[in-house]
Amino acid sequence: MAHQSDGERPAERPGGTGRRRGRRAWWMRTTAVALGLALLLAGGGLTALYLKLDGNIDHVDIDGALGPDRPANGPGGSLDILVLGSDSRSGGNGAFGADDAQDGARADTAMVVHVNAAHDAATVVSIPRDTLVDRPSCERADGSTAPARERAMFNEAYTVGGPVCAVKTVESVTGLRMDHYIEVDFQGFAELIDTLGGVEVTTTRAIDDKDSHLRLPAGTHTLDGEQALALVRTRKAVGDGSDLSRIALQQAFLKALAGQVGEVGPASNPKRLYDLADAATSAVTTDSSLASVTDLIALGRTLQGIGPGDMDLLTLPVGPDHADPNRVAPLPGESRQVWSALRHDQPVPPSVGRGRAGEGDGVLAGDGTQAGDGGE
Repeated sequence: MAHQSDGERPAERPGGTGRRRGRRAWWMRTTAVALGLALLLAGGGLTALYLKLDGNIDHVDIDGALGPDRPANGPGGSLDILVLGSDSRSGGNGAFGADDAQDGARADTAMVVHVNAAHDAATVVSIPRDTLVDRPSCERADGSTAPARERAMFNEAYTVGGPVCAVKTVESVTGLRMDHYIEVDFQGFAELIDTLGGVEVTTTRAIDDKDSHLRLPAGTHTLDGEQALALVRTRKAVGDGSDLSRIALQQAFLKALAGQVGEVGPASNPKRLYDLADAATSAVTTDSSLASVTDLIALGRTLQGIGPGDMDLLTLPVGPDHADPNRVAPLPGESRQVWSALRHDQPVPPSVGRGRAGEGDGVLAGDGTQAGDGGE
């Protein structure tokens, strides 16, 4: 994946409630392939497949770049993972919409995934990309230093210093040490959908978004990779037009994706599973400690005991920024409660507003939620 810009360049890579229904969606993006590989490759004698798939994975030595000055590890073997979707449109990604990130690639989607110490429950916190945060100083790709900046858009960190700066910013904001980093880029996402044979969704009303170039009448559709990518990028045509509505639409789509990925097994179609694994490993960038099939399988096995009813998915509680109506800011009290709970490996208190935008304002059938607030 290329991460290039005309301005600041990101760092180069060195090598039981309704709220909980169907919450495997994002996890399937990062773990379903690992679990499938565990079954496909467990028979041994397939070293060549391991080597081929290992070679697909781009990785970043985040631990080496950040050094020891980081938050403490989570208690008792809990895990924290930063999952990003990159909106770089350089190279092959240029086909997927106009480059509205004029100053370079950005983190279009960001989730902090906290797995508890028992590895039987998880909390997933989405961070809206236009959330204003205090960004720490970061090293640019050319070796110069971008000074710390107050009230910076969250996704600016990725633009300034790539994955390393994104992780550094998340750790500064949350007080959580990120054990792993997983990134999926736009082109890789589209190729994964095409390899799957498309994803079936039902829209309750027509979508016409000139920015994402998506036009769909109401009804059932099998989306190819480019259409699926346009759907998860759609913002102004759903809900209140905010980034929060887009987050919710992504959640609803990935719920559908999860179900279809989960239907592919080695007993029924091992070649198709391998093709999916090939596409998925080609689409991701990880931290160096996840940069092999063996490591991804190990992570998948760690997560395999977590079912849909064991997950709590929420959006970071935010509200309109007092000085810029086009941006949002964390609600101080509720945000502190979210990050404090995860630092202590506790569930987020029910009293904390989930800040969910609903799932695309009901634009995808079966989401059963409501639209929320937010700004872009």
